[in-house]
Amino acid sequence: MAKRPAQRRTPVRARSAARGSADPRNPGFVESSDALTTNQGLPIADNQNSLKLGERGPTLLEDFILREKITHFDHERIPERIVHARGSGAHGTFQVYRSMAKITKAGFLQDPKLKTPVFVRFSTVLGGAGSADTVRDVRGFAVKFYTQQGNYDLVGNNIPVFFIQDAIKFPDLVHAAKPEPHHFMPQAASAHDTFWDFVSLMPESMHMLMWAMSDRAIPRSYRMMQGFGVHSFKLVNADGVVHFVKFHWRPLLGVHSLVWEEAQQIAGKDADFHRRDLWEAIESGAFPEYELGVQLIPEADVEDFPIDLLDPTKLVPEEMVPVTPVGRLVLDRNPDNFFTQTEQVAFHPGHLVPGIDFTPDPLLQGRLFSYTDTQLSRLGSANFHELPINQPKCPMHNLQRDGHMRHTVAPGRVSYEPSSLDEGAPAQVAPAHGGFETAPEVSSGPRIRVRPGRFFDHFSQATLFWRSQTPVEQDHIASAFRFELGKVETAAVKQRMVDLLQNVDPTLAEGVAKGVGLKVGKPPRSTEVRAPIDVAPSLSILRGQPQSAASRKVAVLCADGVSSGDLRIVRAALEKAGATCKIVAPHGGTIRSDGGESVPVDHALETVSSTLFDGVTLPGGPESVSRLLETPGAVTFVLEAFRHRKAIGGSQEAAGLLGAGGLDAEALGAEGLVFAGKARIKSPDVEAFVTALACHRHWARAVPPRLGP
Repeated sequence: MAKRPAQRRTPVRARSAARGSADPRNPGFVESSDALTTNQGLPIADNQNSLKLGERGPTLLEDFILREKITHFDHERIPERIVHARGSGAHGTFQVYRSMAKITKAGFLQDPKLKTPVFVRFSTVLGGAGSADTVRDVRGFAVKFYTQQGNYDLVGNNIPVFFIQDAIKFPDLVHAAKPEPHHFMPQAASAHDTFWDFVSLMPESMHMLMWAMSDRAIPRSYRMMQGFGVHSFKLVNADGVVHFVKFHWRPLLGVHSLVWEEAQQIAGKDADFHRRDLWEAIESGAFPEYELGVQLIPEADVEDFPIDLLDPTKLVPEEMVPVTPVGRLVLDRNPDNFFTQTEQVAFHPGHLVPGIDFTPDPLLQGRLFSYTDTQLSRLGSANFHELPINQPKCPMHNLQRDGHMRHTVAPGRVSYEPSSLDEGAPAQVAPAHGGFETAPEVSSGPRIRVRPGRFFDHFSQATLFWRSQTPVEQDHIASAFRFELGKVETAAVKQRMVDLLQNVDPTLAEGVAKGVGLKVGKPPRSTEVRAPIDVAPSLSILRGQPQSAASRKVAVLCADGVSSGDLRIVRAALEKAGATCKIVAPHGGTIRSDGGESVPVDHALETVSSTLFDGVTLPGGPESVSRLLETPGAVTFVLEAFRHRKAIGGSQEAAGLLGAGGLDAEALGAEGLVFAGKARIKSPDVEAFVTALACHRHWARAVPPRLGP
């Protein structure tokens, strides 16, 4: 594959130099009130690229512009995290399936009998600690392995790519996405002018935007959400053989999402929806499980690989490089205290173990500096590693001393190395005996601010993602773009974004333009680059997902007079399938069955909606159905589940609740609706409902226009 020459972005100042006035005594001096400068007033010629050693080399520590910019950014919020402020955590264990010694010497990936303790934190990115769980946003998926060789942090997201290619743009991205500074709105949302202004001027964001506007950004649960390492890393074996690697986490329950209307309603009904779901699942013994997988590319193949592995806005489709299963993660214990564990846990992509190493990805390189600097600000001390949640579980010996919040009592007189006192301990460890050794890499070239030529392919993978979605998913993406851009007030920003979408797909661009009241203009110039493959089915959520009713939450909607037989058979079948039943009734306390039993109520109808459940079942009993028909909100509860294409089942008489909502006989035979053929519910009826529940959604179900989306 012929290499394209490296390109530079035209400096903004060069395009607007006429605004300044030259000093005749110093031709190199330009006086301009809007010149971009460092904190010391130094004019910045390139704000797009960090300083590297050669086109594909590592970022240099001497890049004082990058360090000043990120240092200031890291200290902007105290003490809340700048991003990923709202999180949920859990303890667990990880076990490798088989020894991975052929590709890495990492100790925790060798012995299938070894259970490595972990702590996992899931999070939203944009919102503050008090924002809602179900906003449209990227989700963090960070795992801390407490290995016998020290702590290893795999810090990732639920989306495998990122908005930007170079860490020097990270402060700009977050500033644009956060609430606008003049009035600090909107909270936890990207649907506003500054975000879309920025990304419409940064075409490299287009691939990530397609993911962010997809259903991936509104997951059903943290338990049903993928995780990705985003960057390429290196795995190194004992012989020094290197593979580039992409890390994947796959939930065993499959990947499932909310629908947008549902996500919005849940934010009002239960802002802690994801946090509560994770906590309750673990408390009930329905432990979330994930499989760790890797995509491996031999180091010798990296330069000629058709996708630049140093570009964090690109992924490697599974159809090109299959994901090899490595091991299983089980979350089996909730935190003992939210603040001391979930809030104080400190992740860092630079926390490595022997056998795992970095690549010169320019976004990753900047993160290595940023994470440490952020922890110093957020946790107030260089001793943040001494907090219990951050402490290694293996022996730890270092020569660091003192400082704010120091807890370790270090006996003896030696705090330096080498030493002949105290028997020379602690001392460095040779790589052959387990010491960390950086994988050798040859880098050379001029000190320049530039990106490799292949980094300028901004649209081929965005198009690949679009083509790989089902029609239902494509419709959701287009709708998300219309919603977000519909909130933008500046017409020029909307137009620029719509025009950019033409480089992804003309039909998508036209549909979005029509929805926001614009016409498609001339598309901005793009590089006519095609992805190595045209379609990657693995990028779709709706293709090939596992189907299971396990841990699904079902609303059992009933009232006084409910059939005790129906209730008994529904509960037994759902609990056998691993689902959770919650009694929803017109009032709290208890209701009375037709047999006289007292049935505890989990939720009064006015406190919940069907959006908080995966399905709805309606036991019979003439009195119960009659009372529900007279109860405000009961019919709406069921129609809402119908509109969101969830499984609904129940007795023959209870189908009248849907009929009361205006659905005719044809609609009552729609996909995912399972009602008994006779007066009472029988086992085959409930088994059919369980099968429908396992499908998550029934997208073939036709929803009358009057009922909504």
